Amino acid sequence: MTATVLLFGASGFLGRSVADFLAHDMRVGTLIKASRRQRPDDPGWVGHDLVAGSVDELAMLLERVGPDVVINCAGRLAGDTVALMEANALVTARLLEATKTALPTARLVVLGSAAEYGEVTPGRPVAEEDAGNPVSVYGVTRLASTRLIELAAGEGALDAVSLRVFNPIGPGLPPENLLGRAAQGIRAAFRSGADHITLGPLDAYRDFVDVRDVAAAIGAAALADHLPRPVLNVGSGVAVRAREAVALLAQAAGFIGHVRESAGAPARSRQVQWIAADVNRIHGALGWKPVHDLEGSIRASWEG
Repeated sequence: MTATVLLFGASGFLGRSVADFLAHDMRVGTLIKASRRQRPDDPGWVGHDLVAGSVDELAMLLERVGPDVVINCAGRLAGDTVALMEANALVTARLLEATKTALPTARLVVLGSAAEYGEVTPGRPVAEEDAGNPVSVYGVTRLASTRLIELAAGEGALDAVSLRVFNPIGPGLPPENLLGRAAQGIRAAFRSGADHITLGPLDAYRDFVDVRDVAAAIGAAALADHLPRPVLNVGSGVAVRAREAVALLAQAAGFIGHVRESAGAPARSRQVQWIAADVNRIHGALGWKPVHDLEGSIRASWEG
């Protein structure tokens, strides 16, 4: 029997890759994509605003679509405290309440973040059982979302999981993250003839994971027969210095100018100097592991 999947955030960076993965998975019978804007010319889409809509409106949508799995790839990386709380934590609360009301047997998959961990011990990949100690509002809102999922799953109220996605890169990369900003800067330099781009400090180490691998992890969690744990890391398991990643991007782009490091780092990450995911739990639970290498992912980030 195939599953009906309702995917929120389907038009975003992660959501597009997830939609593509699910569209080619034979375990999916019907894929319904949701976004804030209705697309009346496409029956595969429904309109719903997770931030502005009420729990009752969301429950009615779930009853109408009747999905076996609900996936939320929507959220915010930046904004003020209220905007981040609404998009990342309150939305999860609404999804939990609406799903429990309308479809208590459905599986709910939401996305968390490496930012939930905050500062970790350099050289030791961080595992799901390690304490969350976020150092930014963004990380706090993602951790709040994950804790709601843990509580619901622990109480047996819902079949739910939070996937802590580390630093996704790859086709369609937006400018909200490091390599996206670097790509944007390089394109601007090509247009203007500038001999340099300016980024924040690049001495920190990050775990870059291909968005197509993230999509495969989300698909695996969505369609697995059983989820033994409600929190799973999704990363490459390898920490790479940001400077090295930007150099690979410049090489892929054919940019020979200078990369200046003078702008401030984003608040959500500036205090974290090293992080990598321990991915043993997700490999054991779902058999998932990343298959794209860093150079290929960075090249796809530029070309895609």
